[in-house]
Amino acid sequence: MIIVHTIQEIRKHVRDLRAAGKSIGYVPTMGYLHEGHLSLIRSAKEQSDAVVMSIFVNPLQFGPNEDFERYPRDLKRDAEVAGAAGCDILFAPSVEEMYPRGDGKVLTTVDVEEVTHQLCGASRPGHFRGVATVVSKLFNIILPDKAFFGMKDAQQVAVLQTMVDDLNIPVEIVPCQTVREPDGLAMSSRNVFLTDEQRQQALVLSRSLKAAEAAVAAGERDVLQLKRLVREMIEAQPLADIDYVEIVNFRDLATILTIEQPALLALAVRFGKTRLIDNTVLAGR
Repeated sequence: MIIVHTIQEIRKHVRDLRAAGKSIGYVPTMGYLHEGHLSLIRSAKEQSDAVVMSIFVNPLQFGPNEDFERYPRDLKRDAEVAGAAGCDILFAPSVEEMYPRGDGKVLTTVDVEEVTHQLCGASRPGHFRGVATVVSKLFNIILPDKAFFGMKDAQQVAVLQTMVDDLNIPVEIVPCQTVREPDGLAMSSRNVFLTDEQRQQALVLSRSLKAAEAAVAAGERDVLQLKRLVREMIEAQPLADIDYVEIVNFRDLATILTIEQPALLALAVRFGKTRLIDNTVLAGR
């Protein structure tokens, strides 16, 4: 596996791949890789001739009171596991390389409307502007054929699909299934911050999603009743602090009152300073 740190270097390698007639699968990450990230590499390997992964903790998508400085970083470890999983080129730029104006400053940003106004967008203003801006930069730098994203952040997938469609960016967004620990907790780089007690109580997230799935399978279609079921389960855990529990239309994240077609049940919950997200798709009639 090749490791590069500059835009000039990665562009040269991409040109070489293109000249050889190879397709490029791209996996954008913020590093501290876990099995969820590695599954994206394997999916990209199956569908592409060459796999490029980026590791970049993007300051634009962190709010002033969020965990940019404490976000876990371990490039040496990440490079080892990415290479073992089949990554061909690892692009690990500095903040200065990506944002040469300094301090993560850019004068041009990408705003995706409507699908960013709810869920994480409601409590993290500017977050998806930062995501869309950096991903558009990375798409322009790497020019991939396909880009692979985990469905754990289903809203991010919706935002980036909207951006690609609206701006005619020639890349296929490939959503990939959420990868979970054996006990059901969705894999996340932030799980490392959980204490043993917090982690045990965080298992309520996947349990509450399964309870909602079972209720829908039994015939429940009322969104308010389903949200109440999930909230009551989570609130029974004393360390859980709910940011949101929402059920929206799966495709455009529009508000719904009754489940008549596939709907996204999404939640965000804090355990101490650690904010976890999870979701499931509830089947319609």
